[in-house]
Amino acid sequence: MRRTGPRRRLRPAAAALAALAVLSLPALTGCGSGGTGDAAEADAPAPPGDPVAAVREVGSIAALLPAGVREAGTLRVGSSVGAPPSAYYPEGEDNEPQGQDIDIADAVAKVLGIRLERQDASFETILPALGSGKYDVGTGNFGVTSARLRTIDFVTYINDGQGFAVRRGDTSFGERVTDLVQLCGRTVGIGAGTTFEATLDAEKDVCAKAGEKPYDVKVFSENAATLTALQQGRIDVIMSTVNGLRYQASQPAAGTDFLGEYRRLDVGFAFRKGSPLTRAFRAAVNRLIEDGTYDRILGKWGTTASAIETSRINPPEHEKS
Repeated sequence: MRRTGPRRRLRPAAAALAALAVLSLPALTGCGSGGTGDAAEADAPAPPGDPVAAVREVGSIAALLPAGVREAGTLRVGSSVGAPPSAYYPEGEDNEPQGQDIDIADAVAKVLGIRLERQDASFETILPALGSGKYDVGTGNFGVTSARLRTIDFVTYINDGQGFAVRRGDTSFGERVTDLVQLCGRTVGIGAGTTFEATLDAEKDVCAKAGEKPYDVKVFSENAATLTALQQGRIDVIMSTVNGLRYQASQPAAGTDFLGEYRRLDVGFAFRKGSPLTRAFRAAVNRLIEDGTYDRILGKWGTTASAIETSRINPPEHEKS
């Protein structure tokens, strides 16, 4: 589906192959694929096939949309385009973003019989813009958290989460980070306004309780800057999304090792609180799950481990296991 509306093409960056997707902080704003900037250009291979091409409108689901939306035929989408596999701009291609989030949003729009007027936005600006009415829906790997649920409605479409990565060959953390005590005395790099910042802040006393030096947190506005800091030794470890870090570690140029999942979070389309759009979006996602389109999209982007069985509106935040 062709997207219309203003879009800002992002510059290529040497580190873009390894750019991360970012889940954003509930109390602040979006939880996205990274934010605009150099990190959003990526030379990721374009997977073959287009699982969205065969999707058609489903009248009974489209009827769940408000009459005004059906009549207008469009929705304004604030879209955070950050890095593969969620959403990115392929280097050397036309000015159209690709990625898992792009395909799922476009497939949902086709089921609903509407067009998306997609506008690039940094993830930290999207949730406030939903409240002001600038956008009807936000996309960008937004994680569902208790704090955010107070002001935002979500329709889930995937399960991602938090993880860690280090410079390739660094074995000082062991094979996995399962406890934040492992970070004590280290410097952790995170994206600005992210759920990672919230997690680290909430657990900042763990090192003192363990009799260890506290961890230091460095915040970066762009994913490429975070990776560069890791490569240069200015930080010891990156905390970011599971799918983004896993993809990054698969790219030889990134020079990182993935240290596994720390925590899982549901991810969803974001709406202003009380939006009349949520029922239609949930039904559309579930239709895609039922007819196999959803599995084909996740298979295309290598994220099948993050599949959900059914879409939900405002599920509770996952507890750390």
